Amino acid sequence: MVKLAALQQILGVRFKDPSLLEQALVHSSYINENPGAASTSNERLEFLGDAVLGMVFAEKLYQDLPDAPEGEMTKLRSHLVCRDTLSSVARAIGLGEHIYLGKGEEANGGRHKPANLAGALEAVIAAISLDQGLEATRDVMLRLFNTELQRLASQGVAVDHKSRLQQLLQARRQETPLYHIIEATGPDHDRSFTAEVMIGDTVLGRGSGKSKKLAETEAARSALEQLPPTLHE
Repeated sequence: MVKLAALQQILGVRFKDPSLLEQALVHSSYINENPGAASTSNERLEFLGDAVLGMVFAEKLYQDLPDAPEGEMTKLRSHLVCRDTLSSVARAIGLGEHIYLGKGEEANGGRHKPANLAGALEAVIAAISLDQGLEATRDVMLRLFNTELQRLASQGVAVDHKSRLQQLLQARRQETPLYHIIEATGPDHDRSFTAEVMIGDTVLGRGSGKSKKLAETEAARSALEQLPPTLHE
């Protein structure tokens, strides 16, 4: 329970039912290796947490951006609830250190995997909602995501380079770019990927990132920078 007390202090929440928080931290690998140690994994709570996150952020964006069209708000909300953002917030509060993992998952760097971190954060948000109610959950979320919310307010979401590149090429050349991961380096918990974007045998751009998606986005950005100006018109 010391482990739970430390996390509750970080979250700024004192649970009425600490077993909810404990369940939110149980990865499926722990259940598989320790039958009977916990009743269930955090996957059901992940499902609920995803819905809570979406609703709270939709309301926040609706209130803060009265002139924003639906499409822009949808893009902003999608950014806030995506795996990269969730895992970044989870990492900032040290959530990975509190997850119950099986020995195999632990050995494979499970405490640092974005999917595990994002899922655990979703589950914790759901646990807070069930234990404390929606208003308290909203307060916790806005505090945890404050830095990201401020960044979005000042900068907006980064341009979707992949969509932009595809639109340009299909409009001007009737061709669709294809992406290939050409290199993956580093340990499982800290991988780095390099991607190329091509049309036929021609490489349009290359980029690297901590996920395949980010690497492809960087490749698209590189390609856009190298395209002839006439294609951008």
